[in-house]
Amino acid sequence: MTQETNNLAADIWSLADLLRGDFKQSQYGRIILPFTLLRRLECVFAGSKEAVLRQLPVVEQMKLPEEAQEKMLLRATQGLSFFNTSPMDLGTLGEAGIKANLERYIQCFSKDAREIFDHFKFAEFIGLLGDANLLYKVVQKVRSMDISPQAVSNYEMGLVFEELIRRFAESSNETAGEHFTPRDIVRLTTSLVFMEDDEALTKPGIIRSIYDPTAGTGGFLSAGMEYVHELNPQARLLAYGQELNPESYAICKADMLIKGQDVSQIKLGNTLSNDHLHASRFDYMLSNPPFGVDWKKIEGAITDEHTLKGYDGRFGPGLPRVSDGSLLFLLHLISKLRDVKDGGSRIGIILNGSPLFTGGAGSGESEIRRYVLEADLLEAIVALPTDMFYNTGIATYVWVLSNKKTAERKGKVQLINGTNLCGKTRKSLGSKRNVMDESDIATITRCFGNFEVVDARPLDRPAEPKGSRGRQAANPKAEAPKTFASKIFAAHDFGYRRITIERPLRLSWQFSDDRLAALRFAPGALNGAMQWIYREYGAEHWSDAHDCEHYGQLAAYTDEIRAHLKRHFADLKEKQLKDLLDADTWLNQKRILLKARQLQQVIGVAQCDDFNTWDDTLKAAGSQAGVSLDTKEKKQLADAVSWKNPAAEKVVKKLHKGKPAPLYGLFAVGKDIVEYQADSDLRDFENIALDPGRPVNEVNEAYFIKEVQPHVPDAWIDAGKRDAQDGEIGIVGYEIPFNRHFYQYQPPRPLEEIDADLDAVSAEIMALLREVHS
Repeated sequence: MTQETNNLAADIWSLADLLRGDFKQSQYGRIILPFTLLRRLECVFAGSKEAVLRQLPVVEQMKLPEEAQEKMLLRATQGLSFFNTSPMDLGTLGEAGIKANLERYIQCFSKDAREIFDHFKFAEFIGLLGDANLLYKVVQKVRSMDISPQAVSNYEMGLVFEELIRRFAESSNETAGEHFTPRDIVRLTTSLVFMEDDEALTKPGIIRSIYDPTAGTGGFLSAGMEYVHELNPQARLLAYGQELNPESYAICKADMLIKGQDVSQIKLGNTLSNDHLHASRFDYMLSNPPFGVDWKKIEGAITDEHTLKGYDGRFGPGLPRVSDGSLLFLLHLISKLRDVKDGGSRIGIILNGSPLFTGGAGSGESEIRRYVLEADLLEAIVALPTDMFYNTGIATYVWVLSNKKTAERKGKVQLINGTNLCGKTRKSLGSKRNVMDESDIATITRCFGNFEVVDARPLDRPAEPKGSRGRQAANPKAEAPKTFASKIFAAHDFGYRRITIERPLRLSWQFSDDRLAALRFAPGALNGAMQWIYREYGAEHWSDAHDCEHYGQLAAYTDEIRAHLKRHFADLKEKQLKDLLDADTWLNQKRILLKARQLQQVIGVAQCDDFNTWDDTLKAAGSQAGVSLDTKEKKQLADAVSWKNPAAEKVVKKLHKGKPAPLYGLFAVGKDIVEYQADSDLRDFENIALDPGRPVNEVNEAYFIKEVQPHVPDAWIDAGKRDAQDGEIGIVGYEIPFNRHFYQYQPPRPLEEIDADLDAVSAEIMALLREVHS
């Protein structure tokens, strides 16, 4: 921005002097921005106004629909994208009826321009200005501004309006981050995305399109146009965008209108659930979607598109968890890529750290990363400093994607660590305390453009100031040096295959009185409540005799039991409460208990450490005791009398024919091929790095033999857990552990120094205690 445009922006913002006292600081922009737009539109339209007013009666006589009338009147504007049919202007509104006249003047604009003022809620602020007796003064101040095209070009006016937007965002910085991305981040992202298009930056008359699905106030769109204009004033950039917030949408649309753009391509609505530009593809896409915002309200529409359209829709690769929709915006942008034969596209999107690693193998997030990396769309990820945004201080990253990678970038991903490339702002703007200057941006852009590896290079940056409160260590720990680094990886380096490791179940069993006593109570949700009821109401009054008439009778205590259960077992549903109070529930459990005691008379109470004998023993005992158990009773009895015991025998699941495969759970035991029952509590998972140059089973088995088998010889790989896409054993996952790749080890302080500090602190404490007691 030149000094002249900066001075003009400051002059326009001086309208705030009139508003101070009657309006909050956060409201200044809601008045200044629409009035600036109104004055600019009036100045631009001045040369065509007479022609439009002459044409108006002719068009009105045709009795055409509003849309057709607008098209006819637009022809008289000599190429403008708006018009106004009022004979008035800001200089002829008068003072007495200025409120009504101004409202009527606004309503005479064409639809696109009029809509902007509606979303600004301009009529509401006109009323507030009128109530404060400021409306006439503001109008007089505005009409004195010379912002005609002859005095201020479209490009310069765009810069002025953008500066006004920035001032507005900073004046209400508690919500600035919702609709305004800081200029330094915008500049960096724009540079990374545009830097390799030599035609757009040099060839006269070239046309390119730019799109932002989270347009906000249009910062990325403006920055894209500014970047190209600086390098190639003859290039033309067509802006497209969509924004959810009506006020931000109005600001964006006004900014584009001031820059001479076709504002019909700036849409209002939720991009994810209602894409207004679904058939369009773009050359460049830039976006700063909201961090960590859930998409539960639109879950139905997103899930339907994923399920019904698959890869023909936007969300075919997968869906992230509902608590964070960042990756949905990434998939949306990927769906807008031009075909490579049509020139391809490039994307710059700002995301927080979550999309790098959240979600294990097979999850929606992992599958999205897998799609991006296996399709070779990711060019680079740049780690930004913290405290760069108005409403959050968390770590953020710029992802650069393209479907037209150069030959040297094919199959590669560049990670750039720019977390230390920043300086401090003069004052905090919300959470923004750091800023990147032109040299910082150039460092990252140059590194990306050269596609170079940079070992941790020290930066000439001042150390972080330390607090002076409290006792300072005599030998403080050395601060990690501030560095800049870049690394290049093969895309498959971020992939792994998660295999499931199983170990055999080992069970012991025993018909002891204590274990059989558990059968008195139903398993699951009712168990704890039944134990309490039995202690309080049953133990003294019920007997296990067959002729006990009172067993399970709780009618006399219903109210007090319900009250206690509501307080202490709040998760129980009404049906479960009824079951607890029903005598049949208790009698069924008693019958199982009595059957078990009959079996106990035959089996005895000795402990058995081989559960493989269970079925035969139970069958023989049941036959001898005349006891029969259904499937449900057998399971409850087995759960009650058995427990896991590392010293017990392995439980055999089934016998197989053929050859043994011990790595996959088929073991040779004598002449038998045995498959053991897996113990879910001992189940584990191993992540094995992808190796495209070797067969999957070879990689898995080599890892298992080296890393697993020496520690747990009885383990095996579950061959049933296979990847849904390639059908191989193990589920493929992808994550990008950015910080791990750039971690710099800092050795701890020597023990002698730590001991010296402790001794010094102890001496100070003792001295203080002596002073207290003296």
